[in-house]
Amino acid sequence: MVRVGYTLMCEQTGPKQLVDHAVRAEAAGFDQLVMSDHYYPWLDAQGHSPYAWSVLGAVAHATSRAELMSFVTCPIRRYHPAVVAQKASTIGVLSDGRFTLGLGAGENLNEHVVGGWPHVQQRHEMFSEALQIIRPLLNGETLTFSGNHFDVPDAYVWDRPEHPVPMAVAASGPSSATLAAEYADGIVATEPDSRIIQLYDDAGGAGQPRYGQVAICYGPDEAECRKIVHDQFRWFGSGWKVNADLPDPEAFAAATQFVREEDVADGIPCGPDVDRHVEAFRAFVDAGFTHVAIVQVGGDSQPMFLDWAQEQLLPRLREL
Repeated sequence: MVRVGYTLMCEQTGPKQLVDHAVRAEAAGFDQLVMSDHYYPWLDAQGHSPYAWSVLGAVAHATSRAELMSFVTCPIRRYHPAVVAQKASTIGVLSDGRFTLGLGAGENLNEHVVGGWPHVQQRHEMFSEALQIIRPLLNGETLTFSGNHFDVPDAYVWDRPEHPVPMAVAASGPSSATLAAEYADGIVATEPDSRIIQLYDDAGGAGQPRYGQVAICYGPDEAECRKIVHDQFRWFGSGWKVNADLPDPEAFAAATQFVREEDVADGIPCGPDVDRHVEAFRAFVDAGFTHVAIVQVGGDSQPMFLDWAQEQLLPRLREL
């Protein structure tokens, strides 16, 4: 059975509300809570971006059953990879082993706050080195590392959960799928693309978890949901190459100024029809994903969505 997740979207909700939503989502029956890790929102209309790791610590303490995951953290600019291993292990302890460290190569939007955004080739080299640092530290090894981008003279993580925190790596093509198979315990993708799953399996990842994410906008008024999606999520269809390089919400607003409401609504199901939301989720199941986290677009609608999900959506998803 596919594990059903709920996304704690830092870009659209403040820190106290995120913790409250996590508790409500666990009570509603969600299997997993995944959290974005941003410095900026994508667009000003979203209006938030608290520090994800502080919120994760609070969520770990406030919940008891649901799995937790960063979705995803970039370990190459804003955070040094040795520090990422330390804080991931701390969340692993606080959550009694419920945490998975999701990692990706990042976006300029969040990482340029500490300096210039490297070229994509350099970013991939940095990401590979970061994985080589994080993996042994999570496993309890003392690490000395000297690379082209990172140096770790001497590092050891003292507080770790009973079992090492598992890692999952975001992938969009052959090279990242190979990295995920080599260093991680799972793969992350945001599109229901069976090709990525096959690349990961062929590289040695067969049998490991596959984490996906699907955006929806539930609400009693479809027209209102379409407006919310256009206002807050019109960047969604821009693609990885665009999203990785734009520097700030103003740039995303400019890049999406000609995106129409119907363009966004074509890719994100809107309104009260549970069948449409189930079908969007099913696409990931059919592509081979084992864990799929739902993003409910719109910060103010989360309590309403969670009540509806408990009563109507989750029972349908359990049948898939």
